[in-house]
Amino acid sequence: MFKGAFSIWGRDMLVLRRSILSELIAVVAYPLTLYLAFGFGLKGYITDVNGVPYALFIAPGLISMTAVNGAFDESSWSMWFHRRVQRTIEEYRVTPVTVYDIVIGKIFSGFSQGAIKGAVVFLVILLMTPFRIDYSHLPLYILVIAFSSMTFSCLGTICGTVIDKPENIGRVQSVVIVPLIFMAGIFFPLTSYPAAILPLIKLLPTTAVFEGARDALLNGRVPALYLINLVLSAALTFTIAVVTFNRKMSE
Repeated sequence: MFKGAFSIWGRDMLVLRRSILSELIAVVAYPLTLYLAFGFGLKGYITDVNGVPYALFIAPGLISMTAVNGAFDESSWSMWFHRRVQRTIEEYRVTPVTVYDIVIGKIFSGFSQGAIKGAVVFLVILLMTPFRIDYSHLPLYILVIAFSSMTFSCLGTICGTVIDKPENIGRVQSVVIVPLIFMAGIFFPLTSYPAAILPLIKLLPTTAVFEGARDALLNGRVPALYLINLVLSAALTFTIAVVTFNRKMSE
C-alpha cells in the first residue's frame, strides 16, 4: 500500500537534495527578515501581546508560515512542471501507479519540504534570538503543522492540476494565499478585529493553522474548534485534490 506514492515522494526528494542549499538560503531569508523587522523593530512600541513578548508572539506564526508555504510551493510547482513540461505525470499513468498514489506522493513531498524548511527557520530563529519554548509542546505543534501542511499541499496540488499558465500560480499565491495568511493573526491578536467579523475570521482555515500552532507551541494546547477545522480542512482539500486530478487526467 502506498508503494507508488513513496516512489514519487522519493523521486521528489532526490530532486530537492540537488539544490537543498540554495533552497534553504532562499527560504530562510524571508521569514527571518520579517522576524527581525517586526520582532525587534516594533518591540519598543509593542512590548507584549496577551502577556507574551511580541518577538515570541510572532515567531511560531513565521515558522508555521514557512512550513505551509513550502508545502504549497512544492506541490503546486512540482505538479505543474511534471504535468506541463516534463510530462512525468503521463509516464506515471502508464504504470501501475494509481491516481491516489500520485496525489498522495505529491502531498508527502509538499509536507516533507515544508517540514524541512520550517525546521531550518526554527533553528535559525532559535540560534540568533532569545526565542525559547517548552520542548514538551513540540509533539502537539508538529501535529498541527502536519494537518496544516497537508491542507496547503492539497491546495497546491489542485492549483498545479488545473492551472496551465505558470504565472497564474503566482497570482493565486498573491491574491488568495498571502491575504489569508496575513489575516490569520500572525502579527497581531485576533481581538484587534471588530466583534462583528471575529467569528468569521476564526473559521478561516489559516486562523486554525496559525492560532492553533501558536497555542500548541507556547501553551501546549489547541482549542477544539481549531483542531476540528484543521482535520476537516485536510480531509476536504484531499478529496477535492483527488477528484480534480482524476478528472483532469480523464480529459
